[in-house]
Amino acid sequence: MPESKEPPAPWEYTLTVPHDLRSVTVSRRTLRLILTMHGLIGLVDTAELLTTELVSNAVRHTKGPVALRVSWKPGTLRIGAWDANPEPPQPPRELAKLLDGEEGRGLGLVKACADLWGWQPLSRNGSRGKYVWCELTTAA
Repeated sequence: MPESKEPPAPWEYTLTVPHDLRSVTVSRRTLRLILTMHGLIGLVDTAELLTTELVSNAVRHTKGPVALRVSWKPGTLRIGAWDANPEPPQPPRELAKLLDGEEGRGLGLVKACADLWGWQPLSRNGSRGKYVWCELTTAA
């Protein structure tokens, strides 16, 4: 039987992780597994970078729980990190300034690598916080 070339149907995963820097690695590896299982291996490298930056920012700059959300609607992969701090994220640095050191690159890399990104206030399980997200689009 020939293999279907249809794009994967819509799906969504949420992974709640502890407020611990090791959660960044867990999130990145979980994302890789999700994308591989759904036949989206071509998005893995960029998606891993984006996941690393979003979850790392949530863990480093906030206190409390963190959650990774990954969703697919045909043609668009959305990656987001929820954290318990309702304050807006710091604006991303310009691409030219990203090379000046290790700190403060997260959202600048997200802005540079994603097709679209943003943030919004969000409540989760009775806790206020924010959801910082980005999207990667694929050719139809």
